[in-house]
Amino acid sequence: MLDMLDTAPLQSRFLDHAEYYARWSGLAIGIVVAQQLIAMDSDDIAMPLVFAITAFGLCAVGGVLLGDALTLRPQDAVRTASLAPRLIRDQVPPRMAPLLLLQAASLVTLLVIGAVTASSSDAGETGRAGQVITVTCEGLRTSLGPWPGLYYSGPMFAALAVGTPVCVWALRRIAHSPGDDQQRRDRAWAITGAWGLLVSSQVLLVTLMIFVALTEKACAGPLGAVAIVAICPLSLLGLFTFGWSLVTVVAPRAVDDEAADEGMLDDE
Repeated sequence: MLDMLDTAPLQSRFLDHAEYYARWSGLAIGIVVAQQLIAMDSDDIAMPLVFAITAFGLCAVGGVLLGDALTLRPQDAVRTASLAPRLIRDQVPPRMAPLLLLQAASLVTLLVIGAVTASSSDAGETGRAGQVITVTCEGLRTSLGPWPGLYYSGPMFAALAVGTPVCVWALRRIAHSPGDDQQRRDRAWAITGAWGLLVSSQVLLVTLMIFVALTEKACAGPLGAVAIVAICPLSLLGLFTFGWSLVTVVAPRAVDDEAADEGMLDDE
């Protein structure tokens, strides 16, 4: 009997923090996998980086979703239900969620533009379909890269297609699950942060690829200069949201939002 009494609190303490262990494990596994992918042998310097960034984002999302699944639910005998239906937008960060959505829309736009403008083939180098953009430089056709054509954007599109619906489903599940408002808010913010890591890391990679390609050989011309200026604010936004998302996944309550607190007070 004494052993059971000693074991029960230990199990309870572990389950109370299992969600945090899962989140941190997802980040750690993502970092390890990303390091292994970057170090793999490849003639293409950009593709290992694409796989590494994509794998890190998916591992972060997976760790948060696992942590949410391990979160203890309240076991109260009597529960009261609110007459007002809970909505996903009431659970996510009211200030950061629009920025993340804007960033995701910008990422998809850049990937589509990259796929449309990428060269279908290069006469001098075989097997580079969708990897470069061809421009005229001093009267000669020149290939600039790496360019986020379908060759590189394919894994990114796939990660977004997998990660986004799963995160939306998890947020919907949280909105309709039992528990106090603070617990639901923490879980929803952690999932939002994980999705933010997936999106912002890809935004940083795509803008870096575009910047490197358009500054190569100084052949991009005025249109390339305009494109570089246009992606600079997006890169800064990506850096900011990446940092916010990382802190939010590690410790959701460390990232406060006055608007969310005011909303909770209004509900009371």
